[in-house]
This record gives sequence, structure tokens and C-alpha cells, in this order.
Amino acid sequence: MKISIKRILPFTVLMIFFSAYSARSADFSGEFIVGYNGGLGFQLNFVTANFARDFPMNIQLGLAYTSMNPGNAADARKIFINDATNGDPEKSGWMWDVRFDFLYQVKWLSLQRAYLYGGPRYAMFTANFNFIGGNEDFDITSDQWGLGLGLKAYFAMSNRFDFITSAGFDYYFSSALSGHDTRYSPDGEDVNARNDYTYDDADNAINNPTFQIRLLVGVNYHF
Repeated sequence: MKISIKRILPFTVLMIFFSAYSARSADFSGEFIVGYNGGLGFQLNFVTANFARDFPMNIQLGLAYTSMNPGNAADARKIFINDATNGDPEKSGWMWDVRFDFLYQVKWLSLQRAYLYGGPRYAMFTANFNFIGGNEDFDITSDQWGLGLGLKAYFAMSNRFDFITSAGFDYYFSSALSGHDTRYSPDGEDVNARNDYTYDDADNAINNPTFQIRLLVGVNYHF
């Protein structure tokens, strides 16, 4: 798996700074959750409460990794590389995303600590296609902004630990798809487009994030 340190380092530094500041000035907790997010996903959250007087919401900053189906290997090769069909395709896909949420406590049914959450997301998606014996190994990438909404609930296990359930969805806006020396853009400003292929063709071939259902469980630790 190839990870661009330059792409995730600024967000990692921001999360460390945010958590260090929050731990000194407000109620602070850390979370680890796992589940379905268009694939198997893992997420770390840092949550602050009571950071501003009379502010009715908590703030959450999260970093997530999801393993995903990258799309159709044969179509990706035709649209981004060439029309060759030799080699046995192997494929993998993954997404890093950074998310910022406001959490507002609600009283629903018998849930004592339930929160509606919502906010912006930034996703960095990579699809890798490797044609064994065909001399083709290439990545298709996209960087996308999105918005998310959901509901999470906490259930105490001890003074410091909570069990968490979370359900929601994210919607990501269309963004350029790049691979090899080819780029397809939603606005039609393509670079080295092959044949008569368009952004819609590339978008149909590649499973870059669009509408993601999220179902996750995990634990929360109060510092």
C-alpha cells in the first residue's frame, strides 16, 4: 500500500496540536471505532466538550482509513492507459479522510447520551491496479471535499471507558480523477484524455467515494 506522507502529515500535525490544547483547557476524550464505511474502516476521534462557555455543542476531529473496492480494472486500464488486455489484474483501493464535526446532544427513546453530528470531510482516495504479466501497475487518485451527518450514542462501561455506536452517511463532491499521465475533470478540463472517454466514463470505472453509508462501533476513553 502506497501512502503519501505529504498528503496526510499536515492533518496529523493538526490533530496532535488540537488534542494537546484540548487536554489542557477542556474536557477531552479519545475514540477508536471500526466498521463499515464503503468498506472496512478504522477511525480515530478526538473530542472536546466545555471548551467555550455556554456553547451548546462538542467538537470532534477524526482521521479515518477505509479499505475499498477500487473499481473495474479492465475499464480503468482502457480509460487511463491503453487498450491492452494481457496480464492478470490485481486491484486494491483505500481512502484516508479527515473529518470535523459538531456534536449536539439529543434525548431520543431510552438513549441517555446520544449526539447528532455533522460537518465537513476531506477524502484522499487511491485505487491501485496491477496487471501481473502485463507490465502495468498504476494508481488512480482523487482528493474530494464532502459533508457528513449522523447519530452516535455512548454507553458507560467504567468511569473512563464508554462503548460507542455510530451510524450516518457522508456525501463527497465530484473531483478530478488522475492516473498515469491522464486526468479527467468534472468541468471537462481533461489532460491527455484517451480516445473519446470523458469524466463520466472514468467515474463509472473507479469507485471513488460519493455517497458513503457509515455503521461503526468502538470505545471512548476520557482523559
